[in-house]
Amino acid sequence: MVKTFMTIAGLVLCVAGGVQAQDRVQVQGTTPDLYVLHTVKKGETLYSLGRSYSLSPKEIASGNNISFEQGLQLGQSIKIPLSNTNFSQKSDAGGTPVYHRVEEKETLYRLSVNHNKVPLDNIRRWNNMSGDGLQKDSYVIVGYLKGSGIPASAPIASNPSPAPAPATQPPVTTSPVATPAPSTPAPTAPVVTTPPANNPATPVNKPDQQAPPEPVKAPETNTGGPKATPAAGASFEQLYNQQTTNGKNVTAEKGPGGWFKSNASPGKYYALHNSAPRGTIIKVTNPLNGKFIYAKVLESIPQIKQNEGLIIKLSDSALEALGTNEAKFYCQLNYED
Repeated sequence: MVKTFMTIAGLVLCVAGGVQAQDRVQVQGTTPDLYVLHTVKKGETLYSLGRSYSLSPKEIASGNNISFEQGLQLGQSIKIPLSNTNFSQKSDAGGTPVYHRVEEKETLYRLSVNHNKVPLDNIRRWNNMSGDGLQKDSYVIVGYLKGSGIPASAPIASNPSPAPAPATQPPVTTSPVATPAPSTPAPTAPVVTTPPANNPATPVNKPDQQAPPEPVKAPETNTGGPKATPAAGASFEQLYNQQTTNGKNVTAEKGPGGWFKSNASPGKYYALHNSAPRGTIIKVTNPLNGKFIYAKVLESIPQIKQNEGLIIKLSDSALEALGTNEAKFYCQLNYED
């Protein structure tokens, strides 16, 4: 009898776990054709899907070559397009998280480009990421559905299978005799890892900023910039000093640089470089005025004609800090040997 009960309980847990995994909303396609797939359940219609996903029934029907007379069939897979109407990638976005499954050798920068150039800081914030590393087959939040009728998704990608809620415990009775506080607390809400979607941090003024930003600013000369101490983690300058043993082990490089458009927070600079490994901090100096910045390498420079001869590409905000507005500019690089 006991064995039969345990078998049934195990089957119930397996079914519950399968439902949670199925409920995760996973993005499909790349910019500009982003969408999610919905499997039709009993009683669902084009109108109910329209209400759930904040889209018109006509838009869903035309996107799937379905006529209103034909309707939906149980188990049918429906393509739900993601647009500004039903999908948000702002820093303070809320709703149902939409996940991307990380592919082999995929970088955070490439993930951003393939999903509407969502700001890197937003991705880090939504997923509680402290760095830029991605693990193959992990799930990363890339935005949020605005619809109110979407099933609840699983927690953050780094911990997709939360522990089941504990069984209901009997209430703790008050003893008339004074005794020490019980070691087992009264049954309150179970301690779980809170996903960023359900408890977003305080929004900031600009949608592409993360609070608080790292105040890495370019000084007027290259004799040493002010130390920036962010709320958590080291600044790019501090990381550079750690990587190069305070400038003792460096490789120097000179040549033309270019730029790319980025939504990085003010004072945070990023770079594309062909030989420095991802995560390397590069000190970039403008020899014409002595100004310099510290930039973090995201990935290699794309091998296209417009990038021929460039030794580095910097995020657009770095140009102003270096005191130049040229599409191509001469610069000096120093990074870990």
